[in-house]
Amino acid sequence: MTPPVRIAAALAASLLFALSAAAQTAAQQAKPYEPQIGQAGKDVIWVPTPDEVVDRMLTMAQVTKDDLVYDLGAGNGKIAIAAAKKFGARSVGIEYNPDMAKHAQGNVEAAGVAARAKIVQGDIFATNFSEATVVTMYLLPGLNMKLRPTILAMKPGTRIVSHSFTMEDWEPDEISIMDGRRAYFWVVPANVGGSWQLESGADRHELAFDQRFQKIEGSVNLGATTQAGLRDARLRGFHISFALVDGSGVLKTYTGRVAGGRMEGGWRGDNGTEGRWSATKK
Repeated sequence: MTPPVRIAAALAASLLFALSAAAQTAAQQAKPYEPQIGQAGKDVIWVPTPDEVVDRMLTMAQVTKDDLVYDLGAGNGKIAIAAAKKFGARSVGIEYNPDMAKHAQGNVEAAGVAARAKIVQGDIFATNFSEATVVTMYLLPGLNMKLRPTILAMKPGTRIVSHSFTMEDWEPDEISIMDGRRAYFWVVPANVGGSWQLESGADRHELAFDQRFQKIEGSVNLGATTQAGLRDARLRGFHISFALVDGSGVLKTYTGRVAGGRMEGGWRGDNGTEGRWSATKK
């Protein structure tokens, strides 16, 4: 074969290879994105949450049409879709992988809930989800702990549900088990630790709480030399309750709400008396 012929043949072969590669690339681009179970993400691999677990997670959180649900690490969007479609909530899924986020948004639209749900591409550690009333997640323990300070700073009463993984020493308020899979539920507690000035009518007492997440213990000064422990002290979100035996021997049960540095509510005595109370943080 003469040199010009060999050159022409080589050029033809190169052109054919290029055309074949281009055709293959075009075919790949035309094929819809399909996530693969176990595919690597930014911090975790993708494994979808089973439908029965999704349903229980949203049921544990008592999601309603009045809620705004944020799903951290939205994957294919199934939790955001279920929150909108079955529970009537507004929902936002945060997904780091752009292809997965686009795929999940397509699922939202296909499910007919685009008016109430959406998937946004973003980093869960850089995206503001403080407006959520419910947060769902299926992350690793280290990621849960990295998120924990942000979650604890959210509005008291915000409900948190995690598939499979805990928040270490922040004990859950409920654990549900579905075919061996666990879902953990917490309510973000108000911050009540420290000293408070308790007022009820003409009575003035110093109230003090020790707090470990949602678990509280307390005491009250009933006079210059008398300090009494509180009974049945409980905190759930912004709801607080406790009981004390006053100086006259009446057991008073206090219930109320916490709003920043103030709490207020009503009390009832075991002798039939009742009244209002408030407390201001010192």
